Amino acid sequence: MFRKKFSFREKMTLHPIMTLLILIGVTIVISGILSFVGAQVTYNKVDSNLLEYTPSTIQVNSLFSLSGLKYIFTNTVLNFVSFTPLSSLIIILIGFGIMEKSGFLKTAITLLTKKAKKKTVTFVLVLISILLSLTGDLSFIVMIPLAGVLFKYGKRNPAIGIIAVFAAMTCGTGLSIFLTSIDSSLLSQTLLGASVLDSSYTASTFSFIFIMLVSIIAVAILVTKITEEYTAKKHYKYEFEETEEDEEPIGEKLDPKVKKGLLLSLIFGTLYLLFFIYNIIPGLPFSGNLLDYSQVHYIDKLFSYNSFFSNGFVFIITMLFVILGFFYGIGAKTIKNNKDFSDALGHTLDGTGKILVLIFFAATFVSIFKQTNIGPYIVGSLANFISKSGFSGFTLIIAIFIVSAFSTIFLPSSLSKWAILSGSIVPVAMSAGISPEFSQVIFRYGECMTIGLTPLFAYFVIYLAYLEKYNQKSRPLSLFETLKYQIPYSLLTGVVLLIIIIIWYIIGLPIGFGATPVI
Repeated sequence: MFRKKFSFREKMTLHPIMTLLILIGVTIVISGILSFVGAQVTYNKVDSNLLEYTPSTIQVNSLFSLSGLKYIFTNTVLNFVSFTPLSSLIIILIGFGIMEKSGFLKTAITLLTKKAKKKTVTFVLVLISILLSLTGDLSFIVMIPLAGVLFKYGKRNPAIGIIAVFAAMTCGTGLSIFLTSIDSSLLSQTLLGASVLDSSYTASTFSFIFIMLVSIIAVAILVTKITEEYTAKKHYKYEFEETEEDEEPIGEKLDPKVKKGLLLSLIFGTLYLLFFIYNIIPGLPFSGNLLDYSQVHYIDKLFSYNSFFSNGFVFIITMLFVILGFFYGIGAKTIKNNKDFSDALGHTLDGTGKILVLIFFAATFVSIFKQTNIGPYIVGSLANFISKSGFSGFTLIIAIFIVSAFSTIFLPSSLSKWAILSGSIVPVAMSAGISPEFSQVIFRYGECMTIGLTPLFAYFVIYLAYLEKYNQKSRPLSLFETLKYQIPYSLLTGVVLLIIIIIWYIIGLPIGFGATPVI
C-alpha cells in the first residue's frame, strides 16, 4: 500500500519548471482580466522638489494581447541574459570549481569544523549569512553553494545547510548593524515622506544600530534552533557516494603537502585581500580607488551603482576563490600543470544544465510579472489603505508590518515598495507620534517575514536549483515543497521581530543614536 501511495505522489509531483510555466500563464491571463476591467490605483507620492503630495497612478498592463505577446517574444532572451543571478552564479562557480577540485574547500572546512559541535557550526554559518546583508543580494550567490559543500563535508545532508542559509539571508534581509546602501536609499525616501510634515527632519546613519543588533542575535538563534530541532530531524538521511565515505579524514597531523598548500593559499589570499581593502579605504595615499566619490555616505561610495567595488564585487570574490584554490593546489600537488588548472576552473560547471533551465524560466516569470505592474498596483492599493485607515499606536504598527509583509510577496524590491509606501506610511505614522526611523524599521522587519516565500524574489531560483542538485529522492522537488521548508522560519521570525518592535515601542528604548520609536 505504501508503495502505491508513494508511486502516485511521485507521478503527481509537479516539476518546478512546469510550476513556473503555469505561473507564467496565470500571470498573463490575470493581467488581461485586470487590464480589461480598468484596474488602476492613484496614490499620494511626495514630490522631492515641492515637498508636497502629488498624485501618481499605476495601471495594470495586459500581456494577454498582441502587444503583450510581442513583449514576451522580443524580451525573453534579453531578460534571461541580463538576469543578475545567472551571470553572477556562473562567475562564482568558476572560483568554487578550483577550490573544490584542488581540495582546498574540503581541507579548510574539515579543519574549521572537525572539533566543533553541529549547532555551533550552524549558528556561525547563519550569523555570517545575516551579517552579509551588508553586501546586498549577491551574498545568496556565495553562501548557498558554500552551505551545500560545508554540510556535505561535515557528513550532513547538504539540503539542511542550504535551507538554513537561505532562511538566514531572507529572514535577515532587513537586518544590518550598519547602514547598507539599500537602507541609505530607503532612509532618503523616509526623510522625503517626513518632509510633508517637517521639512527640517533629519536622521543619523546610526539611527538603527541598537534594535538591529538585538534582532540579528535573536534571528540567528531562532534560525539555528529551527534548523537543528526541526529541519534536520525532518529531512531524510543523505547517502554519500562510496568515494566520499572512503576518503581518509584529516588527522591531527597534517600532511606536509597539505600544510604547504594551506600556507601558500593563506599568504597569497591575504595579500590579495589587503590590496582590495586598501583600495576601499578613503584618505590614504593612493587608496580608495574602488569608491564612487559622487556619493556622500561611505556605504554608498562602496556599494552605489557606479562604484567600481560594487560592480566588480562578484569578480573580486571569484578571483579570491581562484587564488585560494590555485595556490593550495600548487602546494598540495593537486594541481600539477595548466591542464589541471583549466579543468578545475570548470569543475562545478559540469551538470549545471538543469540549473540554467530553471534560471531561464524563473527569469521569464519574474520579468513577465514585473511588466504587468500587478505588484505595484497591489502596493499602491495598500498605501491608500494605510492613508485612510485611521489607525494609531499598536494597530498602526501591526498594520504597517502586515502591509509590508504582504506587499513583499508581490513586489520583493525594497526600494520599489518603499517608494510607493513611504509617502503614506511615514506621514501617517508621524501624525500618530511614531518616528520616521521606527516606521522604516517596521517596514524592513515586515519584509523579513515573507521575502523567502515568494518565487518572484530573483535569488529564490538559486535556492531551488541547489536543493534539486542535492536531491536524492526518486522524484524532483516541487517548487511549493521548497517554499514549505521556509514557512517555519518565516512565521516564527515574523512573530519574534513583531514582539521586538512592540517591546521597543512600549519601553521607548532608543533604536539607535539619536532615534527613538516615538517623536
